[in-house]
Amino acid sequence: MSAKIASIDKNSLADSAGLKAGDTIIEINGIEIIDYLDYMYASCAEEIIIKTSDNEYNISNEDYEPLGIYFDTLLIDKPKSCHNKCVFCFIDQLPKNMRETCYFKDDDYRLSFLQGNYVTMTNMTDADVDRIIRYNIPRINISIHTTNQELRCRMLHNKNAGKINEYLTRLAENGLNINAQIVLCPDFNDGKELDRTLSDIDKIGYSVESVSVVPVGLSDHRQGLTDIKPFTKETASNTIDQIEKWQKHFKEKYGHNLIYAGDEFYINAERDFPDFDEYNGFPQIENGVGLCSSLIKEFNDALKDKSNLTPKTRKTVVTGYCALNVIKNLINKLDGDMIKVIPIKNNFFGSKITVTGLLTGQDIISQLTDVDLGDTLLLSSSMLRHGENVLLDDVTVSDIEQKLNTSVEVISNDGYELLDALLK
Repeated sequence: MSAKIASIDKNSLADSAGLKAGDTIIEINGIEIIDYLDYMYASCAEEIIIKTSDNEYNISNEDYEPLGIYFDTLLIDKPKSCHNKCVFCFIDQLPKNMRETCYFKDDDYRLSFLQGNYVTMTNMTDADVDRIIRYNIPRINISIHTTNQELRCRMLHNKNAGKINEYLTRLAENGLNINAQIVLCPDFNDGKELDRTLSDIDKIGYSVESVSVVPVGLSDHRQGLTDIKPFTKETASNTIDQIEKWQKHFKEKYGHNLIYAGDEFYINAERDFPDFDEYNGFPQIENGVGLCSSLIKEFNDALKDKSNLTPKTRKTVVTGYCALNVIKNLINKLDGDMIKVIPIKNNFFGSKITVTGLLTGQDIISQLTDVDLGDTLLLSSSMLRHGENVLLDDVTVSDIEQKLNTSVEVISNDGYELLDALLK
């Protein structure tokens, strides 16, 4: 890959200096530009010398403004793929014949910084860690899973997985902040092993900003894969109790909970979600940690500003079984019977997958055909590819509208937006 410029903002510093689309940047201030981290680090200076394949440009940037340069891809370089064969990997559980990009396993520490992706660090070298430290990347999101080196190598099927404690310590000693993720698998890294992992994390100190513990997702497409038990009501409840003990410890030490259980644990255990304030700003809401509590709080706050709680038109809300009772309880606070909630069984991935974000267009269409949907069908944006109106199985929102002969409105996981959509 080369740092070939795709476009330049008009009247930007780069444009004023004479750079143009099609130029290939070789180095900036003597630093070879291999990827976006090099570009970001090298271009953050008051005086910038850019060497392209056929010219040299000098830019004075006392105010540290963006140069206005864009490349063909975010990274410039190709993304690093995953070298693991994790026993819990959801990509390995996908059905056949999905689009090719669905099967790509990203494990790129650069995207962890740029997009918030979680990485295992197993495809990283000591030089990569040195680079993170040298560039002073403020935060990295790490899929830890366990700090038991032997167990981690076995769970990830990677002999390099055991270096996690060494890498975590080096990052912490150099002042980098860490968000940690643990995918919990019964009889693997739960129970005493989870205590061991959290004890090791505790020793790292203030560099760890948050830890999420989420239950393993098990599809119906696990032929030939490691046998993993699903969480039961009892084991989910035990996990919550275990996490709450650690929350008490971390709260006394740091003033906040630090560790958070995924929403599915509370739903499986049939226990109330923690209060809104217990999530301390929702540092891992993208991991399904605190989504329900946030939605409930926002919806209830939005209700306070409404004098009329009667919907104007009939609507149907689509949800996975996981969030069914949460959505029903919210809608029961409205007047009348204009709103219908329909849970969709996940036949595409399997009935054990109950989260709304993994519903597919074909399941929605097949289960809602010939159903009276009212005037509008409400879908969660979590079902869609980022920035597109396409679901996981390549069915589009327009396809759903045509097949079901109804209007579709996509709403985000926001209580205010949900209430406004319901009351229209």
